Amino acid sequence: MSLQGKHIILGICGGIAAYKSVSLLRLLVKAGAEVQVVITPAGKEFITPVTLSALSQKPVVSEFFTANTGEWHSHVDLGLWADCMVIAPATASSIGKMAHGIADNMLITTYLSAKSPVFIAPAMDLDMMAHPSTQANLRLLESYGNHIIEPETGYLASGLTGKGRMEEPEKILEVLEKFFSVGKSMEEKKVLITAGPTYEKIDPVRFIGNYSSGKMGYALADECASRGADVTLVSGPVSVSVSNPSIKVVKIESAKEMLAECEKVFPTSDVAIMCAAVADYAPAHTADSKIKREHQEIPVIELVKNPDIAATLGAMKKSSQTLVGFALETDHEFENAVEKLNRKNLDMIVLNSMRDSGAGFGTDTNKVTIFTRDSRCEYPLKSKKDVAKDIVDAIISKKCEQR
Repeated sequence: MSLQGKHIILGICGGIAAYKSVSLLRLLVKAGAEVQVVITPAGKEFITPVTLSALSQKPVVSEFFTANTGEWHSHVDLGLWADCMVIAPATASSIGKMAHGIADNMLITTYLSAKSPVFIAPAMDLDMMAHPSTQANLRLLESYGNHIIEPETGYLASGLTGKGRMEEPEKILEVLEKFFSVGKSMEEKKVLITAGPTYEKIDPVRFIGNYSSGKMGYALADECASRGADVTLVSGPVSVSVSNPSIKVVKIESAKEMLAECEKVFPTSDVAIMCAAVADYAPAHTADSKIKREHQEIPVIELVKNPDIAATLGAMKKSSQTLVGFALETDHEFENAVEKLNRKNLDMIVLNSMRDSGAGFGTDTNKVTIFTRDSRCEYPLKSKKDVAKDIVDAIISKKCEQR
């Protein structure tokens, strides 16, 4: 019943997979959704508006105005009306237009006006799907906060077999139902997230740090905010940014500064996700001026331990709070992760292994294992945005699900 009463825009582009949109429309209506179809001119070459209107019980929108009456179709009003927009099939052409704001038809202008989540189900031949321009456009759309429903690998209209076949309507329905069943379950929740590295000063121009890009923590912040959470993101020095303007970003540099901000926010937080790669050590003394190489002995830098932020919050944690840690390991990964889970009084820990290609610092993908107190799930390599969804799902349900 998660789609009961939901307002859904179904966008249909000009591809052979448009025949599947009829089944998707029937499923959405059967699930209780109110559906407005917006179709491109090319889409009408594959499926008629009469069929779509009969199933949706609404006139199908394709042009900016009705030619014989002059009635204006407001893409702005549609964007405000919808609880979500689903574009299925999404062709390479429309994906490119959406990515770059080329608003030359009603579907693209409606997409650009949408205030609600957008789900995009690509459909095209395998070479078009694999082309660098298509992949770059999909990554760009995903970076805007859109949800990409990956196509299947199968038999294509060209007679070839490969990735590009639009996901089946039943699976698309499942994606939407899952989103609306858990998508708002973080409403009224206060979430604290740490992200990025910390820089520990040696002198005014040098520091001890690490290669963390902050991408995983920022993806988690965007995901929590998209589900209705009030998010405070305490971030070390990074070049990435959040896509949701509701997120409060607090910039820090050192581990001590990060701890101080976390201690301010954590007591009133429902969930805290410690994703930052905090430097374990800091120089015992920071030089007031640049250490010069000339006329000096090689300096010896004495190190001291930085505070353990996750463990500090774990000691403060109340039974009503959920505390999530991260572990980046190079050996004995599972044993070390479980030891940290227990020692730091965490409710969940997310393990990355430096052994896994495509995971860890600086990448757009990650491969994680999630440990809770009574479950362990290993996940395949995914985009960090999709990993964030898995992590937040596990936080909400208090257990992970094998994928």
